[in-house]
Amino acid sequence: MSTWLITGAGNGLGRTIAEVVLGAGHQVVATARKPSQLDSLVETFGRAIAVAELDVTDEEACAAAIEFSATTFGSIDVVVNNAGFGDVRPFEQTPSEDFRNLVETCFYGVVNMTRHVLPLMRAQRSGHIFQISSIGGRVAFAGNASYHAAKWAVGGFSEAVAQAAAPFGVVVTAIEPGGMRTGFGATATREQVDLLEEYEPSVGHVMKMLDQNWGRESGDPVKVAKVLLALAEAPGLPAHIVLGRVGLETVRAVETERARVRDLWQPVGDWIDFEADGALPALPDWQLPGTPKWVD
Repeated sequence: MSTWLITGAGNGLGRTIAEVVLGAGHQVVATARKPSQLDSLVETFGRAIAVAELDVTDEEACAAAIEFSATTFGSIDVVVNNAGFGDVRPFEQTPSEDFRNLVETCFYGVVNMTRHVLPLMRAQRSGHIFQISSIGGRVAFAGNASYHAAKWAVGGFSEAVAQAAAPFGVVVTAIEPGGMRTGFGATATREQVDLLEEYEPSVGHVMKMLDQNWGRESGDPVKVAKVLLALAEAPGLPAHIVLGRVGLETVRAVETERARVRDLWQPVGDWIDFEADGALPALPDWQLPGTPKWVD
């Protein structure tokens, strides 16, 4: 039996992970901004679950949640940094406060929790930290600038910490699912915006695509939770794991295109080195791309 700490467990994927982990016989500290959302889990699982109110943007509260977890169950074996939300609208029409709030939650929430659990896991020479990211941490879609900023940051942060923590037995992995049926779209599009005409071909196209997809995503959150259960038993893991057929296909298409562009621009890139001779190479014949094929 292991002890899990799960942020953002009041609903969506976090709630599903808590249910699956508890059902498998483990102990869970489930955190949420509204702890009452977890009352039914407490009724079902009793002393196997402890609930804490937590806003992950509050670093002191994150430290207190980790201390509460360690005090309640004696250790923390797995942390799932799941708290987060989306915001689909043009960057130009996203107020600075809203942009910052999303990054504070989706990125600095991960940083805060990781910062305060690492000393505990380093001392016990073991532990898994799962950062619930997204293919949005590898792929960008018009109209999701704040979300991509946060999730790309999570990926780089997690990879660096994973390398640093591996020698003392702590595994850090960014979990990058494609679309899942978690109700994510309801929060991602909660801010209605009168789209500027100039953004109709780009952001408008993406918003229409997403509207057609909400509730019909191919990813099963229960299966994602079961994958995490299995991963928590692994002594070592890669820093990034993409989940879902659609997500994998999307990432593969994007990485193929990036490789093509990288090679196309290689002569220009090579030229900036001191040892490169001659004049600046001619720039590639570059056309502004239309809608990326992975968005259609």
